[in-house]
Amino acid sequence: VAGAFAGVAAANTMFGEPVFFASRQARQGAAQLGSEFVATFGLVAVIWGCARLSPAAVPFAVASYISSAYWFTASTSFANPAVTLARSASDTFTGIRPTDVPGFVVAQLAGAAAATALFRWLVPRRVGMDAADAPGRCRVE
Repeated sequence: VAGAFAGVAAANTMFGEPVFFASRQARQGAAQLGSEFVATFGLVAVIWGCARLSPAAVPFAVASYISSAYWFTASTSFANPAVTLARSASDTFTGIRPTDVPGFVVAQLAGAAAATALFRWLVPRRVGMDAADAPGRCRVE
């Protein structure tokens, strides 16, 4: 959260805006909240999938996903409660009214929980496996 607010302060300062000022950008309704659920579900799914199957790909996959989710979601993919809070402190086209933040955070937490539950089922953690072991020779939790 501190990093997100530091980023807002830096960006606002670079563009000659007040360091923090409340956003007036309305982001409410079922389409916006559904978009945040989908955006966060997808982000967490990308992280879970890559972390379990190809950890070195995580940074690239996350950057690619967020770049595309900006375009395919009605909410422009905040997908992270820290980002949502920080974007409420900047009255730009990317902002969100402070009164709309709680709905986004609830949708994001629900999306993250759903993706986590799905990936714990799809790709269970392997116990007692060395990196050199074959996937078929390990015990699944």
